[in-house]
Amino acid sequence: MSKLDLKKIIPEFLRYAVVGGISAIVDLAVLWTVTNFVFDGKNTGLPLACSVAAGFIVGLAVNYLLSSVMVFINKEQKKDGRNIKAFIIYVVIGLIGLGLTELLMHLGMLFVPTEGLWYLVLNVFVKGVVLIWNYLGRKIFVYHGH
Repeated sequence: MSKLDLKKIIPEFLRYAVVGGISAIVDLAVLWTVTNFVFDGKNTGLPLACSVAAGFIVGLAVNYLLSSVMVFINKEQKKDGRNIKAFIIYVVIGLIGLGLTELLMHLGMLFVPTEGLWYLVLNVFVKGVVLIWNYLGRKIFVYHGH
């Protein structure tokens, strides 16, 4: 990768990280809310999986909207990213990210206490891994490397 490419990609990734952070906060808020108010604090098994999925759906919508406005903003990206095919690919990449999230959360819960807010701490670490997948997947498959 040339210096010129890095000069474009690094600021774009940093913008994506900010958008990802905002989306993650929304996702975590939904995860916490659903866990505590819908599932009465149950943070294992199917209740946790449903709470994670609910957070993911809301976080994905926020991420798509903010990414379209703040991250992938050059002419080619706008052209590539604002159609139904691009949105479907965006969602599929997000669903793969959800699968990674669910898998890593399930595996991580084998190692952290189920009492307290440890599931939220684990989710933050998982989001860091999935952030990289989401950025690269969207950059390559939705925005064609532009």
